[in-house]
Amino acid sequence: MEDSFVTHTPLLPGHGGMPDDLLGARWQDWVEAIAQSYRALKAKHGTVHLAGVCLGGLVALEVARQEQHSGRLALYAPPMFLDGWSLPRLTRARHIVYRIPGLAERMRVPEAEPFGIKNVRLRKIIQQRFERGERFHYPYVPLACIREVDRLRRHLKPRLADIHCSTLIVHAAEDDITSPRSARYLQQHLGGPVEYMPLNNSYHMVMVDNERNQVLERSQRFFSRPALNTTPASNTHWGALAPA
Repeated sequence: MEDSFVTHTPLLPGHGGMPDDLLGARWQDWVEAIAQSYRALKAKHGTVHLAGVCLGGLVALEVARQEQHSGRLALYAPPMFLDGWSLPRLTRARHIVYRIPGLAERMRVPEAEPFGIKNVRLRKIIQQRFERGERFHYPYVPLACIREVDRLRRHLKPRLADIHCSTLIVHAAEDDITSPRSARYLQQHLGGPVEYMPLNNSYHMVMVDNERNQVLERSQRFFSRPALNTTPASNTHWGALAPA
């Protein structure tokens, strides 16, 4: 019988509305929202896998740690370091801004080219949608949201060895948001077996860029294999977290 996957994509608090909705969201809120969904799926189906893109990858790591996750975990461009080549100067100087009370809440980090995408045709479509004012993606994020990402990164770093599940990391060599340093760091510090899929023709948004079909194929193979210390189920839930 072929493997079947029922996907479940919870919406992280602060996402899916207006950019300022992110001002009230802490990293603990993101983790708890996904942990609740994880526990509900675990009770219903037994076998649950986790996946996350960008911020979703960091959230998935913390949920895997808290829940002692024994299924599989896939991380797509996880930003253990915000050191990509396209980040605006404001982002690089953000730690200075954090020290000034209230300033991070007032400052905005705009969404700008290349939008995490190397594919020229897709980038043009995104630019046109922004120009038309379509509400398909946040045009900016408050710097306070990035501060929460930084807090989650700092929380995770000394605790990565507590995560023992089988993990797949997909990361582009030219990632414009977070360099492959993030993938290498996770390889060195996670407590379980790690598979690494490097990409050579994509930027940050690996799920939609030039190598998306290869990423999908590798992900399907990864999730189809039995997880460590789990009993295979007729239906496997893959809990895919919302991207940042």
